[in-house]
Amino acid sequence: FALTVASSPASADAMTLVMDAQAVAVMVNALFGGDPDQPVAPIERDLSQIEADVATTVFQEVAAALNGSGKRSLDLRLPVPKAMSGTEARRRVLRDGAAVRIVYGLSTPSDSGTLTVMIPQRLLLSSRSDETTTGEDGESTEFDWRARFSEEVMRSTVRLEATMPLARLTLGDLAAFEAGQVIELEENAQLNARLSARDRTLFVCEFGKLGQNYTVRISHPHDAGQDFIDGLLPG
Repeated sequence: FALTVASSPASADAMTLVMDAQAVAVMVNALFGGDPDQPVAPIERDLSQIEADVATTVFQEVAAALNGSGKRSLDLRLPVPKAMSGTEARRRVLRDGAAVRIVYGLSTPSDSGTLTVMIPQRLLLSSRSDETTTGEDGESTEFDWRARFSEEVMRSTVRLEATMPLARLTLGDLAAFEAGQVIELEENAQLNARLSARDRTLFVCEFGKLGQNYTVRISHPHDAGQDFIDGLLPG
């Protein structure tokens, strides 16, 4: 694959562009007059100089188109750096954090590849906001950006899961389970349902039913320390 990272005054990684090997092959074939109806030979090695130059040209056009202009511009430093590939590209570490990811398809009648663009959310918030509180120097205050980032995070969605403990059994008992077997709940199981999100337990709840729908009622926040102690006690 080919990769380049465009910077801006606000961020060293304002835009990351990645083309998979098949997309590079499609673009090389198109730019050098290849037959669009014939399959493109896949690239299973590091990119050649010409292939890297073609990828750089494509990256430049995409970055320029997405950069924008005026107050809403990303202020990318163009032209983009030359495309990396092979070991150099694989060594590149992408910063973790919220980002916008745009995937373009590059195709001929017989082959297709993808070009992916990633723009950090922090950059979009700082450059696209029309209601930014500014300090004396005309720039956004740190408190303002913290508040805006927190607001965006709170809008993200998570999957909420409720689980209920069944019983404490030996591994031998567990190995003897078979299809159709009925397992009895512990006496207080419905009072100890666990509410979790993203593999993290948040609350201890009471399992119940309201009309035709099952419910959980939050009893108290989950105490991981108490769970650890309970796990040390004999069942």
